[in-house]
Order: sequence, then C-alpha cells, then structure tokens
Amino acid sequence: MMTIRNIITEPNEILRQVSKPVQAVGNEERKLMDDMLETMYAANGIGLAAIQIGIPKRIIVIDISKDGKKNPMCFVNPTIKNKDKEKTTYEEGCLSVPNYFAEVDRPKYCEVEYLDYNGENKILEAEGLLATCIQHEMDHLEGILFIDYLSKLKKTMIVKKLSKRKNPPDRIIV
Repeated sequence: MMTIRNIITEPNEILRQVSKPVQAVGNEERKLMDDMLETMYAANGIGLAAIQIGIPKRIIVIDISKDGKKNPMCFVNPTIKNKDKEKTTYEEGCLSVPNYFAEVDRPKYCEVEYLDYNGENKILEAEGLLATCIQHEMDHLEGILFIDYLSKLKKTMIVKKLSKRKNPPDRIIV
C-alpha cells in the first residue's frame, strides 16, 4: 500500500537539514521509496528527495519519462563521481518551492554512484535533463534549494511570497 505524503515547502528549517546516510536498504527504505514515487507522481514532479517529505535520509527518486510510461529511478546514498566542466541551463522548479521557476546552470554530465531500490551498488552516467535532475535532488540532501543559486534579492523575494502563502492557523476564540 503506497501512501502520498505531505511535501514540505519553503520556508521550513527541515529543508535546510543535511540528510543522513542510509545504513542498509531494507523494507522500510523500499516502502519509503514507494511512497516518495507515489507522492512525486501525484504532485506531477520529476524528482523528490526524502527530506522534502520530512525524512532526513539520503534517498532520492526520479522519473523524467514522458508519454505516461513510468520509468522510476531510486538512488540511495548517491555520490557524484565525475562531472562535466561544461554547463547546461535548465529552467528549474521544485515541489518545495511551488510555482517558482528559475534558470540554473549545472554540469551537463555527471557520473553517480548509488545503491538502487534493491540495495545493489550501481554507477550511472547521466546527461542533460537527467543529470540536472539528479544534481537538483542531491542538493536537497545537503539542505540546498535551487533558489539558493539565485541573487540574494530574487531569493528573498520568493521566500517572502512563499511565507505569505502559508495558511494562517484557524482562529478560535475560547
């Protein structure tokens, strides 16, 4: 049974935490990855880090497939081995920074070492959108959001607007 979890949005201290390495991939981690994929699909995202649902573990899920064919990818304890000096620019958005997009330059190619859904050690050579997506999600593991790459002014403006968007608590008079 998969569960759609709540996605934490900026500003929130949790998103600034550095995630902890996973000791081993067991049923608990697989259930978490299933929930993360379900949550990501429900939100129409192409990537999600565990910290975005409040769990500070080094786990990210990605699916950049098109045409409704799902191709989910799970990365546990991912580390980037090599990255290109050549950069590529994508307009990025983030489920934790709803309705904001900005151009971010990142290495065009990267090599990632990680454990997969079954805990097997893998190395993936990624380029283009996949490389960008992996780097964006891995930033979350370090407590970094894509808006951190923007000018201080732009970033402050976005965070202010997001703060206002948060629902005020229900007012009750007792």
